[in-house]
Amino acid sequence: MTLPLADRRVLLVIGGGIAAYKVLDLIRRLRERGASVCPVLTQGAQEFVTPLAAAALAGERAHTDLFDRAEEADIGHIKLARQADAVVVAPATANLMARMATGQAPDLASTVLLATTLPILIAPAMNVRMWQHPATQRNLETLRRDGVRVVGPNTGRMAEAETGPGRLAEPEEIADALAAMLGAKAGPLAGRRVLVTSGPTHEPIDPVRYLANRSSGRQGHAIAAAAAAAGAQVTLVSGPVAIPDPPGVAVVRVETARAMLAAVEAALPADLAIFAAAVGDWRPAAEQGSKIKKDGSEPQPLRLVENPDILATVARMQEGRPRLVVGFAAETDAVLDHARAKLARKGCDLLVANDVSPAGGVMGGAANTVHLLARDGAVETWPTLAKDEVGRRLVARFAQILDAG
Repeated sequence: MTLPLADRRVLLVIGGGIAAYKVLDLIRRLRERGASVCPVLTQGAQEFVTPLAAAALAGERAHTDLFDRAEEADIGHIKLARQADAVVVAPATANLMARMATGQAPDLASTVLLATTLPILIAPAMNVRMWQHPATQRNLETLRRDGVRVVGPNTGRMAEAETGPGRLAEPEEIADALAAMLGAKAGPLAGRRVLVTSGPTHEPIDPVRYLANRSSGRQGHAIAAAAAAAGAQVTLVSGPVAIPDPPGVAVVRVETARAMLAAVEAALPADLAIFAAAVGDWRPAAEQGSKIKKDGSEPQPLRLVENPDILATVARMQEGRPRLVVGFAAETDAVLDHARAKLARKGCDLLVANDVSPAGGVMGGAANTVHLLARDGAVETWPTLAKDEVGRRLVARFAQILDAG
């Protein structure tokens, strides 16, 4: 059996965060997949893990000093920047991301990152407030525009006893994301930027109640995974789901339709935008600040207002519109009739329609039966397939359309 990273050489830049201890396990995971690993530690990283530990697990010397006399006599940092197949930065701290985004190079790690032309995968990890800070998000977007791939961060409990997004992706996730990135070099979407939405939205009524739908996110996540495997740089904007993130995909988590629209707009430009999320059409006109109590009085009617139409907003853009905009239509009756009307109404290029009536078990299930509708009236009806296979076939079809111009 061929290992997924066989004969690949990885330059592993270890940042100075508490999550650096997990990177020792990442070295093992990369080597298990057949890669050779060359560690580069920042000064901060050496406060958490030692060069000796990294070198022992990698089976080769760990590099730490920009002004190493023996190495720099032969321009060692340039060799490091070139003699590998990819660069992985883990943990990518807020400081390291800022240096990468602004082109600063005060130490060996940042100098190598500035000098390299290799594919770069970063695994951010930091305090939740640092991750959510506008400066970090600006830097993240700059790096994405520069072609840097992102895996994580995950959501969970932090070292500071806080909970939220900012945890380092698990070593297996990072290794899988790297394998997807390297294995997709010649894929049909290589060099393309793809945006995918997935899952439901939750529209709050009060602090403990919300309006939602039954979407599991399985189909949208499967499409994102297939696009990454096809070589694309993928941003997945996901509503609340209980399934794992696809490997090799940058995930932005949102709750509401308005938050999803903002995340979609921030993720543009893209070559291909696929709107598979089951976005709530309506939201309460006013969210109550405290839990609504049942006190025996006549209940007040729940007044609703329309949510923004994310698909139509992007499809009708005058500037920055993706080359191919794909919508989804989840219907319970007259599927093709409703889908044709939606395609005309929204202004997208293609529409994927499916029957989500309860008898079919599509919502939350593992299989799907889809119809692909084009503006010229053409309809392709596919047999019932696993959602992963639907994702792969859709991505292959979209790649064909993009290649055809």
